[in-house]
Amino acid sequence: MGRLPKEDAMGFIEKFGPLAGRVLLALMFVPSGFSKVSNFDGTTAYIASKGLPLPPVLTVLTIVVEIGAGLALLVGLKTRWAALALAAFAVLAALFFHNFWAFPAAEQAAQSISFYKNLAITGGLLFVAAFGPGPISVDRHDLG
Repeated sequence: MGRLPKEDAMGFIEKFGPLAGRVLLALMFVPSGFSKVSNFDGTTAYIASKGLPLPPVLTVLTIVVEIGAGLALLVGLKTRWAALALAAFAVLAALFFHNFWAFPAAEQAAQSISFYKNLAITGGLLFVAAFGPGPISVDRHDLG
């Protein structure tokens, strides 16, 4: 008594799992985007320190991607495109900001973890891009 049949448990996961996954993935981007808004100058300086061109423009683009695509992913609006944008962003962030091989030995372990976490997040985002937002999303809501 009190146990769900296997089919009911899987049905629950199929219904709510994609929503939970989108929420958890969005948590990586939306708060980070808002922190960049409140620390615009610091973010711009950090981007400049990596030798990237047009740091203020890249800061704005980063904020737009993290907040815009992050919120779209969260609610399931244009979910596949949002997931692809965030996947590309995560790979670029890994390559330019967590390139552990270019850090001093004392920092390589921490940067390596961040690098591989970004790649793992990219894997989750590619799943969303491939299979869609799941049943609880704006994309799947019948507005007509």
